[in-house]
Amino acid sequence: MTKSTKKFETEVQQLLDLVIHSLYSNKDIFLRELVSNASDAIDKIKFESHSNMDLLEGNADWKVKLIADKSAGTLTIRDNGIGMNRAEVEENIGTIARSGTRAFMDNLKGKNLQDNPELIGQFGVGFYASFMVADKVTLITRKSGDKNAACCWESTGDGSYTIEDCEKETRGTDITLHLKEEMKEYLDEWKIRGIIKKYSDYVQYPIVMDITREEPVKGVDGKVIEGGGTIEKTTEETLNSMKAIWTRPKSEITEEEYEEFYKHISHDYDKPFRTIHYSAEGTSEFKALVYIPGHKPFDLFMRDHKKGIHLYVKRVFITDNCEALVPDYLRFMKGVVDSSDLPLNVSREILQEDVQIKRIEKNLVGKILSTLAETKEKTPEDYLKFYREFGPVLKEGIHFDFANKEKLQDLILFESSKTDSGNFVSLKEYVERMPENQKEIYYITGPSRSGLENSPHLEIFRKKGFEVLYMTDPVDEWVVQSLTEYDGKKLHAVDRGDLELDSEEEKKEKEAKQEEAKKQYQGVLDYIKEQLKDKVKEVRFSNRLTDSACCLVADQHGLNANMEKILKAMNQDVPESKRVLELNPDHPLMQVLNGLYEKDKENPKLADYCGLLYDQALLTEGSPIPDPLRFTRLIAELMVKAA
Repeated sequence: MTKSTKKFETEVQQLLDLVIHSLYSNKDIFLRELVSNASDAIDKIKFESHSNMDLLEGNADWKVKLIADKSAGTLTIRDNGIGMNRAEVEENIGTIARSGTRAFMDNLKGKNLQDNPELIGQFGVGFYASFMVADKVTLITRKSGDKNAACCWESTGDGSYTIEDCEKETRGTDITLHLKEEMKEYLDEWKIRGIIKKYSDYVQYPIVMDITREEPVKGVDGKVIEGGGTIEKTTEETLNSMKAIWTRPKSEITEEEYEEFYKHISHDYDKPFRTIHYSAEGTSEFKALVYIPGHKPFDLFMRDHKKGIHLYVKRVFITDNCEALVPDYLRFMKGVVDSSDLPLNVSREILQEDVQIKRIEKNLVGKILSTLAETKEKTPEDYLKFYREFGPVLKEGIHFDFANKEKLQDLILFESSKTDSGNFVSLKEYVERMPENQKEIYYITGPSRSGLENSPHLEIFRKKGFEVLYMTDPVDEWVVQSLTEYDGKKLHAVDRGDLELDSEEEKKEKEAKQEEAKKQYQGVLDYIKEQLKDKVKEVRFSNRLTDSACCLVADQHGLNANMEKILKAMNQDVPESKRVLELNPDHPLMQVLNGLYEKDKENPKLADYCGLLYDQALLTEGSPIPDPLRFTRLIAELMVKAA
């Protein structure tokens, strides 16, 4: 057949503009696409040759060869795959977005054959990525098994192409890119090596290139001849490692190999905490090799922190920041997920919102959490090391991952009023050692353990022997919004709302005592309320104080001091809220204030003392006082008077 010029089917110019200017964000992608197509072609002939060995034509030395010709300004990608005849070229390349690989796979599915080759060319537009860097593309191909089936296809991307019969000695395909002047860097060895290393390092066939180096002249004995000068020597080098460790059986991989790959993928020189290597089958098929690091990275809490799971499809690198693979609370994980059937969009750069990726995420998260649970049960000391590094991040999942809430609530730990500093208790352990008369799980939030230990809110709990959890991570304020109960026991903040700690008999006794105190101190109580009406919501007698004179308490669902500080640190608008001032009726201070009130209700010192009482409550909860100068002056006056 003679040479003919044809128009592309469809609105080809618009589609080419899309490919060149919009579809791919990174021009390096063109080489990844062409190498992947070459790998697919080799997969096809390997599969077809199982039933027809003649297709191999005596050549089973599989490889993809890159040929950079700087003098001609061309880059050629050559494979010894199955090749195409003229009709297939027109069908698969003459029509944008038609994929021979897709048709091949559909054909195999129709035959219900086993051991199908894994092919990634699902859309047929990867070839056209060539026009991002080339102003002309020449394709010479010959179908295996037919030495007269070679043809040459050529296009400048202007909406048309030429095709003609030609001669080609070997089967397979040569794609020659006539690079644009500003794209000549893609002829440099370092540039090509970098792209192959990043995207195609684990492709299972050798990706080779002729490399020329200057070497000193050597004699017949192999020794360098002094003064003999140098000669250029060209050798064919393999650019990719082909060592996709995650595709090998676990039994064949040593700990040293696992650690080496972890260091390679994470840039961490320490050993990983745990290695998780498994294959998922069924509705979602993928291989995963992921690591739990031994320590948190410095940028773990930075906004632009990248998640560490690399996504591959059939060993071809897609992205190193696949946000859809693991939730944000597992962003510290490192490793690789390699999918066999993951649907991608046409550019392979952005994952479709597809049920398949959600299945992979669900499977992967379940495996990670079960590994952590097993570690916690079998080697609790090891789990503590992990938790000290990543506990605050793991707790984020309680608030954001409802599906795994039950698993996560058994993994989180807290310090408590019955643990030494640096030691932790789980919710399960807390509930198991609760006294019979304790109805709820009690906790207190704050910035540090030392501050919480001295809180007046804990006084009644110490007296009764009730354990209180210390929640010192900022995220804990959000955790308790989602984790409202555990094992049928509600979580209750000791600095919020009313407390029901007493038996019926104790409750009646306390109510009678408070009624008596109200009768005795009603006058001064009303006076304090009036003086502090702009600062507090209410003034009442407390059933949580045994030693301190006063404390501030938030409503059951109101903001406490710690939450206000966190919101302000986040530059959030904090709604104005007033807390309740609770007074200890048994504290000597009440008798002093009542005596002053009964002696002289107009005494200005009474108003000062009310202010001091409020400032004292602010200080004990860790909040700033509104007028430090006035506070110090009044304290100084009291000291002078006492002396």
